Amino acid sequence: MKGAISWLMDKVNRYCHRSHISERVFRLMVKYFAMDLEATKIADLTGVSRNSVNRILKVLRKRMAEQCESESPFSGEIEVDESYFGARRVRGKRGRGAGGKTPVFGVLKRQGKVFTQIVPDCSRKTLQAIIRGKVSLNSVIHSDRFRSYDGLVDLGYRRHYRVNHGRDEFVSKKSHINGIENFWGIAKLRLSKFRGMSKSTFYLHLKETEFRFNHRNEDVYKLLLQMLRSNPLKLS
Repeated sequence: MKGAISWLMDKVNRYCHRSHISERVFRLMVKYFAMDLEATKIADLTGVSRNSVNRILKVLRKRMAEQCESESPFSGEIEVDESYFGARRVRGKRGRGAGGKTPVFGVLKRQGKVFTQIVPDCSRKTLQAIIRGKVSLNSVIHSDRFRSYDGLVDLGYRRHYRVNHGRDEFVSKKSHINGIENFWGIAKLRLSKFRGMSKSTFYLHLKETEFRFNHRNEDVYKLLLQMLRSNPLKLS
């Protein structure tokens, strides 16, 4: 009986439809991916070509991104901030909007999850539209004094506290944005190993980092398998 089950697992992949890769090998790929191994290493360990590994990891990251995008609005103690990723700083351009970088906006629930979004700019209109869509009105919002956060009280967020980084003030009683800034540090360190990413690839790696952070206290391998059993990958 065990032999029959083993044979079936080598022939049928319940986690990824239209794949020539057996379920046993596919599970190994997911396990190594959950361990955050790079595609080249996964290919070496499983015997699957690097092109096939990259193809499957891309679809996995898309599934992670979909999960992140579907998160319900945040409520409670919320931190908001923006950061810049990508090219090195251009000489003469410093601070927000440093030339050649990609702006990303983040919303973090303290002791909870984070949501990130690549934005065209960090204008008041752009950032506050995301806040309205992702943060419940009864929340307590913490930010720095960037002008794009002006007027949140007028939108109905009655409790908005701000930290003045310009005066080297990073914590004021309970008001700080250390949580979201900690996430930015984690994201930049992790993404630094991926060089020459296109904007679409950057989005998937950013969302993967967000997913891993949001499930940092869970077994990512088991979580991914659960997701794939309920909704298997479909390779075109």
